[in-house]
Amino acid sequence: MAKTAKKGARTSKEPVTRDYTIHLHKYMQKVSFKKRAARAVRVVRQFAGKVMLTKDVKVDTKLNKFIWSNGVRNVPRRVRIRLSRKRNEDEDAKEKMFTLVQHVPVESFKGLQTETVRDE
Repeated sequence: MAKTAKKGARTSKEPVTRDYTIHLHKYMQKVSFKKRAARAVRVVRQFAGKVMLTKDVKVDTKLNKFIWSNGVRNVPRRVRIRLSRKRNEDEDAKEKMFTLVQHVPVESFKGLQTETVRDE
């Protein structure tokens, strides 16, 4: 039997904001010391693009500072981030939507799950 067309759930690109926790430590295995922080930023970009289905990903400066806070070698093991898919206001942009990645400071990562944030 042939597959039918998929539902529009994965293809809908409405503006939305969600909080995620990324376990950076598992991506830092076998990465040389002098490339760890840069690789962590790249991993965050890849994660955001995959989850939010956008190619255009913008990393906030506070998140960048948090990842680099312990130096190039000692990347934080986990990071809580807020991913916001927004409409591109630029008229001549290639993509209609972009993702803004922001840092969410938390005391502990215990029991945190993915949450959808209400936009005001």
